[in-house]
Amino acid sequence: MVFSWYTAAVLTIILWGITDLFYKKGTDPNDRYSHLRIVFMVGLVMGIQALFQLNKMGWEYDPMNIIKYLPVSSMYILSMTLGYVGLRYLEVSINSPVSNTSGAIAGILAFLVLGKTMNIWQLAAVTMITIGLIGIGIIERDLAEVEKIKRNETIDKKHKLGPIALIFPILYAVVDALGTFLDDVYLSKLMSPEVALVSYELTFLFCGILAYLYITVVKKEKFNFLQQKDKGLAAIFETAGQFFYVYALDTNSVVVAPMIASYSIVSVILGRIFLKEMLTRKQYLFIAIVMTGVFILGFFE
Repeated sequence: MVFSWYTAAVLTIILWGITDLFYKKGTDPNDRYSHLRIVFMVGLVMGIQALFQLNKMGWEYDPMNIIKYLPVSSMYILSMTLGYVGLRYLEVSINSPVSNTSGAIAGILAFLVLGKTMNIWQLAAVTMITIGLIGIGIIERDLAEVEKIKRNETIDKKHKLGPIALIFPILYAVVDALGTFLDDVYLSKLMSPEVALVSYELTFLFCGILAYLYITVVKKEKFNFLQQKDKGLAAIFETAGQFFYVYALDTNSVVVAPMIASYSIVSVILGRIFLKEMLTRKQYLFIAIVMTGVFILGFFE
């Protein structure tokens, strides 16, 4: 590709940050199948993107790559589905930072298992990003509830599970980190970013079709495409981000994975602007720390 890994990573951060906003807007806490509707919409858009990519590749693609890449695809799809469920119960400014500690976990695995390295400036930047993401999630969880009590606000139904709901972004972080680690192995030794991207998108398309059939045939629920606008926009931004993600990760993942995880900062800021979610001064401080870390990675690229 003509762009650098840093450019690809920044584009991924922006696109996935916007994605989280639309995921949250499109999530209905009263719809028990909301997460499956999102899976279908994402699978549909990814399937369309896969066709464009295959055409670009001259249709030179071995379908067996879908099976080969399945360990990675399954980790990503499972983690994303857990994330969609979590959005029914947690504000995006809590769910996203906690989920994206996966970048730090993946970076550690790349360092310990694959022998990936970083210089002192990269280490400092990755440390800043990781600390910032954890800090944002913890502070928002505590202070947002305090503020709601002070103002005698009724806690939204989708936020009533409290600490129990944190199991979803925590599980997301662990499973997604395993997916990122495996992806690094595949991109390093087994297949090109283009083949990996198509394999993942076709697998997601298959899962999306299964989700649609489960909703409409097994559960006999209606699926009105006209009511899926926000889910559709989330799917578009998700797919666009995935396109740049595979090229960014196909470098030194010990640096790239934690950096891309900072897309939750975009989610937090957009959640504050458009969804009126609470932010504190301390959170703004941690946002500044994360953004400084991202800047350092770019400056010393």
